[in-house]
Amino acid sequence: MAHVPSSAAPSSASAARTTVPTDLDSLPRIEFAFPGPLRDRLVAAILDGSKTSTTGLVVDYEHDGDPLPEVGARGVVVDSGDRPVAVVEVTDVRVVPLAQVDLAHAVDEGEGYTSVAEWRAGHERFWHSEEMRSALEDPEFTVTDDTPAVLERFRLVTALRPADG
Repeated sequence: MAHVPSSAAPSSASAARTTVPTDLDSLPRIEFAFPGPLRDRLVAAILDGSKTSTTGLVVDYEHDGDPLPEVGARGVVVDSGDRPVAVVEVTDVRVVPLAQVDLAHAVDEGEGYTSVAEWRAGHERFWHSEEMRSALEDPEFTVTDDTPAVLERFRLVTALRPADG
């Protein structure tokens, strides 16, 4: 649940804090979900190292006129208060039909999913939400097994604040 308007993790979160970028303003912002409790949970999972993958929809990128993520690209993760909290680097990108999302990707999203079905149900709640349908300007938007999904893996480069906030 990364791209809204927008892999291996380091061995420890503290190791990821060693390199602080000199100019955060030069990096693109990365927003996970919409501001609020979900974004706060996702940011915490990135900071504690449990979230190393995310899923977006091609239609969302197209709607916003944004390019798909590229391996090696870095960005600044922002929290619900629009404050920079981390720098991440894309390590892998795949575009697959939603039905082809695998268990490893679902687990690595760091949201506690133990099956692809559970992952899919949680993501469908998000993608079918009023907020998402409004962002896409499509009140009837739904996903199907054939909906192209952007499976992104990333690593935490720098935590700009501790995982506990």
